[in-house]
Amino acid sequence: MPSPPPSEHKRPLPDALLRQAKREARGRLKIFLGAAPGVGKTYAMLTEGAALAREGADVVVAVAETHGRAETEALMRGLEVVPRREIDYRGHRLAEMDLDAVLRRRPALALVDEYAHSNVEGSRHPKRWQDVDELLDAGIDVYTTLNIQHVESLNDVVASFTRVRVRETVPDSVFEGAEIKLVDLPPDELIERLKDGKVYVPHEASRALGHFFSKPNLSALREMALRRAALSVDRQMLHDLDATGLAGTYAAGERILVAISEQPGTDTLVRTAKRLADGLNAPWTAVHIETPRSERFDEEAQRRIAASLALAATLGATIATVPSENVIVGLRGQIEALRATQLVIGRSQRSWWFELRHGSIVEALIREGEGLAVHVIPSPGTAMTTHRRGGWTRGWGRSGNYAVALLLIAMTTGLAKLAEPWIGTGTVDLLYLVPVIVAATLYGLRPGLFASVAAALAFNFFFLHPLYTFTIAEPQSVLTVLILTGVAAVTSNLAGRLRTRARIGVRSAQENASLAAFAQMLARASDRETTATATCDEVSRLLGVRSVVLGERDGLLRPIVARPADARISPVDQAAAEWAWTSGEPAGRGTSTLVASDWQFHPLKTGLGVLAVLGIASDDGGNPIAPDRAALLSALVGQAALAHERLHLEDEMRSLSVLEERDRLRAALLSSIGHDLRTPLTGVTAAIEAIADEHPDTAALPVARAEVSRLRRFLDNLVELVRLDAGGVRLDLTPVDLTDVVAAVVDDLKEPLRGHHINFQVPAGLPLVRVDERLLHHILLNLLANAIQYGGSAGPIDIVGRRTPDAVTLTVRDRGEGLEPGTERTIFDTFAQGKGSDRHGGSGLGLAIARGFADALNIDIAAANHPDGGAAFTLSFPSRLIAAATDLS
Repeated sequence: MPSPPPSEHKRPLPDALLRQAKREARGRLKIFLGAAPGVGKTYAMLTEGAALAREGADVVVAVAETHGRAETEALMRGLEVVPRREIDYRGHRLAEMDLDAVLRRRPALALVDEYAHSNVEGSRHPKRWQDVDELLDAGIDVYTTLNIQHVESLNDVVASFTRVRVRETVPDSVFEGAEIKLVDLPPDELIERLKDGKVYVPHEASRALGHFFSKPNLSALREMALRRAALSVDRQMLHDLDATGLAGTYAAGERILVAISEQPGTDTLVRTAKRLADGLNAPWTAVHIETPRSERFDEEAQRRIAASLALAATLGATIATVPSENVIVGLRGQIEALRATQLVIGRSQRSWWFELRHGSIVEALIREGEGLAVHVIPSPGTAMTTHRRGGWTRGWGRSGNYAVALLLIAMTTGLAKLAEPWIGTGTVDLLYLVPVIVAATLYGLRPGLFASVAAALAFNFFFLHPLYTFTIAEPQSVLTVLILTGVAAVTSNLAGRLRTRARIGVRSAQENASLAAFAQMLARASDRETTATATCDEVSRLLGVRSVVLGERDGLLRPIVARPADARISPVDQAAAEWAWTSGEPAGRGTSTLVASDWQFHPLKTGLGVLAVLGIASDDGGNPIAPDRAALLSALVGQAALAHERLHLEDEMRSLSVLEERDRLRAALLSSIGHDLRTPLTGVTAAIEAIADEHPDTAALPVARAEVSRLRRFLDNLVELVRLDAGGVRLDLTPVDLTDVVAAVVDDLKEPLRGHHINFQVPAGLPLVRVDERLLHHILLNLLANAIQYGGSAGPIDIVGRRTPDAVTLTVRDRGEGLEPGTERTIFDTFAQGKGSDRHGGSGLGLAIARGFADALNIDIAAANHPDGGAAFTLSFPSRLIAAATDLS
């Protein structure tokens, strides 16, 4: 398709104009996008804000996090800063952006740092990007900052290679209409900034270098940021082009279109387009052009088209079926509408007669596609016949159509004979155009052509001399017959094509309207049964089949709604439904799996998995879905799956709210117990010591002191558990000697350890580890207390330290009965206690606290039964936590 010169225009798209009008009514959003912390997003945002303020713009800093960086703080000194609002949260005073103050101040531009930030509970919006939305709705321009790992659609990808799942994300829709400014820094420079302490404080920087800030991670994040910025710019350019009506491809970014045909091997085209789209990180669309020829395709050809479109949809393409006069015109329209830069199309071995009649699509697109890269994939083998059996007979239509056409010609002849004395022979030929047009309009092209030939013969026989013969005496009469035949043929051709296009267009419009109505019905549904009812009703109505929706109940796949209500599912049908449920692939009649079933089952599958199964069946027991309706069924299945996904997510949100409230109440209870018991415990301790002063030989004093000490550790565990849940643990990472830490813990537990032999095997030559000494002390305190309690009276306890090639390990082993098999992981859960073993009778908090602190320190903790008996708990300090010699200087 030739690219028009930039001066040429087409009509602007209404949706683009509405989108532009909506954007102009709001404030302007500019996102400073970076690959990772430390690239300078906040600095770049404040620099631009300060420059605008010097030029006289009304700029305020709504919130900015300097992280103690002197150069960033210097930029804020010349800017007006809106004071933050303080919120009481779990005994702490936390500062958040004062949204109302910014709205009252109403500046021209607000600088809002950390776009993905989660607001403290009690704020108007849970997320800062929602605060920004409110500022934009008020007409205030906003500059903000964002790291690429906080984009919702990229969250899983980032977690796959960084091993860090970011909890604070923003939806991809925030990029709609936003200006993106990429703040880029090569990985080597960012690592140098990290080592120099310009990103994190030194002890955090060394830990970050071994985790998130490795060079491969930073390179991957940088590529993702570059690609996401380019994608946003490309989409914005397309929106602007649609709004202005400028024609042309504007190939600043790649956009791929794959043409789906009825020929074998189309699935190869789809996979080729997918690989091309992945390689270019480009959006792609799969389109089938529906022409009058499509109505004569056999079932196998229609099935190939439907299967290829379904494959493209599962691989992430946008799919479309577009009615058009012919394939070339349809593809040109799609290339122009999508501004495609690359086209993937197949080429089969067509006969010379076919290409003479229809032309070569590939040659036409290559010849006229200026600025369009065309990828031609040869189809395997020779072209297959795609017309239905008896295609010529069916193509010519029913014999009754030709009888009606002859009747119309006969009636016209009779009327012309009656009118000939008044109108003369010279105008009779025009009357014969009427039945030709009527026949072509009612019955299509071929009956119209038949009527045109019959009209020419009737005109010759009844009105040209010599009459009642097919002989033509005068040369001008020959010309009249030829012109009549030609005009009638052209007229019938145009009328027939118009009728076919109208029929295709009406069917497409009806299907689109039905899908839109179906989507609205599903949007109004608030529970699974209502959604299943709407799905069954609409599928049965549109496809003329029986239908059933099955879902999980009590651990089994059971029918939820069926149409008709008395529809039966046999054991074979149930097996096919369960196959679709477990495998996520269609099964049953008309598929390649369990074809003995009377039903065809389709999984309602989303990113969350298979949420339900839709079954369809025909009354005659045959294939329930015609190949030309497979695309419609695929759209219905997709919409039903999305509706079930919405309900599932709503249920999860409600469950999450209940769990959050339960956790809040539990934390409040534990905090209350932990703090309220400290005062009486202090009094009890003082009383015991007073008794000891007066009666030092009292036999119960050691027991009382031991139990008070155990109760104090229990209360400390309660308080620390609450701190863990509230995220109140702050790390002070320093090089620590494990020998000293273990000795200090043993000294703290000297009373409970009386009678126990401590087998101390921690070499003095072990390297130092970089941890928070207080938290490590608490971990070992709980592990030793656990060994004392469950290791048997006076049982020996082993404390063993070792250096391995990639870690330092520290093991605490008791000589009790050991762990119950299968509880090696669950033993660390909060309030978890073993059953039928020695792990019982405690609070269930000590090991949970140990694991919580170990996770905070990035220490691996594991429990196992020792081969020689007893339970062993092992702490593994990975190499990144082992202090280097330079850390001690």
